Amino acid sequence: MTAMHVTVWDETGGEGVPAVFVHNIFTWGSDELYGFAAQRPLADRCRLLLVDRRGYGRSPDTDRSDFDTDADDLVELLTGQAGGAHLVGHGNGGVAAMLAAGRRPDLVRSLTLIQPSAFSAAAAHPVIEAMLHRVGGGTGVPESVTPEQYLRASTEGIGMAAPDPTPQRLRAVATSMRERPIWEANVPLEPLRAAPWPTLVIRGDWRDAPELYRAYVGEALIACAEAVADAVGARLLRVPGYYPHTQQPATVNAALRELWSRPTPDAWPKDGSQDSPGQW
Repeated sequence: MTAMHVTVWDETGGEGVPAVFVHNIFTWGSDELYGFAAQRPLADRCRLLLVDRRGYGRSPDTDRSDFDTDADDLVELLTGQAGGAHLVGHGNGGVAAMLAAGRRPDLVRSLTLIQPSAFSAAAAHPVIEAMLHRVGGGTGVPESVTPEQYLRASTEGIGMAAPDPTPQRLRAVATSMRERPIWEANVPLEPLRAAPWPTLVIRGDWRDAPELYRAYVGEALIACAEAVADAVGARLLRVPGYYPHTQQPATVNAALRELWSRPTPDAWPKDGSQDSPGQW
């Protein structure tokens, strides 16, 4: 059995197609602030499986969170879903979802990536080159830094309000501090482009983000989203804000409903169309 805890939201009486959600750092699957709580209305159509990656939420502790281990856990979870599942990943969770989908495309019905931290896909972009140069010589977080200090530095330091330092939040932050650097992940682009199912990439426009947050985080994630969408022939949806699924849940949920409503995966042309989900 997978080492990940899975929260199940299901209003279909067990008849809905499974949809697996994979969260980013500092959070967990059902978290109302950074996780997928705003996607709960989709449980009227699909059986939502919100994973807590190792060391997050209600999953067991881990010495070091690792995207390859997360991908293995996801493959194990997907293997247990008859007929496969829709797969949705945000940030670092998007990288784990890409790795899992690349390893076992036969277990995937569709792939949705919300601002995936897939830096290898855009490694030649000047913004990514600058980011990798900044972090390339890093030696990790000093042992003297506490999770609360790290949380405040990572939010207030770039103009964001720090969330309440609850025990569950601080545990998530502590795990994030020990994660294997996500820029070490080499995401599989060709298997995703060749897969028969559709891929949707969602990103914010970051126009209302604090200046430092956009400069140090947003521009890199925008570059990644654009590069991934182009490389795998995905449909690209841009929405206002910088946390698409929490700030624009109606738009994101509508896009997911549209994606999941297609009768067969091979009915989707991989033409890289962009924006308005109503045009799909």
